[in-house]
Amino acid sequence: MVTIVRGRLDHLARQQAGLDAQPTEHQRVIVQMGGPSIVETLAGRRVTLVQLAGDCDPLPLAAARNAGVAASTAEAVVLLDVDCIPSPTLLNRCQDALAEVGGVVAGPVGYLPAGATRGNVTTETLASSAVAHPARPVPEPGELMREDRYELFWSLSFAVSRADWDRVGGFCEDYRGYGGEDTDFAFKLRGAGVPLHWVGGAWAWHQHHDVSDPPREHLADIVSNALVFHHRWRCWPMTGWLEAFRDEGLLDWSRDSAHCTLTASGRAMSSPTAIGSGASASERARSGVETAGTG
Repeated sequence: MVTIVRGRLDHLARQQAGLDAQPTEHQRVIVQMGGPSIVETLAGRRVTLVQLAGDCDPLPLAAARNAGVAASTAEAVVLLDVDCIPSPTLLNRCQDALAEVGGVVAGPVGYLPAGATRGNVTTETLASSAVAHPARPVPEPGELMREDRYELFWSLSFAVSRADWDRVGGFCEDYRGYGGEDTDFAFKLRGAGVPLHWVGGAWAWHQHHDVSDPPREHLADIVSNALVFHHRWRCWPMTGWLEAFRDEGLLDWSRDSAHCTLTASGRAMSSPTAIGSGASASERARSGVETAGTG
């Protein structure tokens, strides 16, 4: 089990409690990308803690996942985002599915409303309050569903055999910050002929946190990563967000173009002042450079 984290200590604590309840013995690897210490949150648990060296701004999500899998000695690895609580059947179902079909398997994710993790929280209350993502399949418990639409893959909850992980080489570390790296990984899976399946019953419950749609606070990261993706695959990822940013006057972009350029409004939104006074040096630099297209 690999989780990457910076901050979100409450989310991490609830996730680890969910892992404590798993009936399957497992190795845990936590990769910390800077931020406050998580040692106290992990107290009393057998966890391999990896402290990611170097600049962690923007967040090196791809590199952190790769470091986590590299630190694991298991022949099959589950990667679970820190804001996800595993259902009691998640590890067993993923283990059984990988033994049956190999490749990559992903369970459904149920999104929890605000307040769902306060008070007397049980497996039953989480399951009853969670709402499945409308654009992802939800197989019946015990069902395996083959997926040929690799663009639907998500990195917040999935499992992979080490052989297939090594076969595709993990996540591309050219991506930094928010967006794109999971779709890139999915395209690598497709190119290598690695099968993708949805696993019924392998639920993860996504803890509530504030989000924006489109995620304007990640505008510079999304543009930068979209350019990386287009350079590698000659098509655009995250087109819904790119269209929304374009329609808001933040981007000069179209689906049939090889360029994605911040407008003056987009540059202003990504400026150090807009990012906040606590922005890192790399964030401040990034806000001014993500304006070039790919050839």
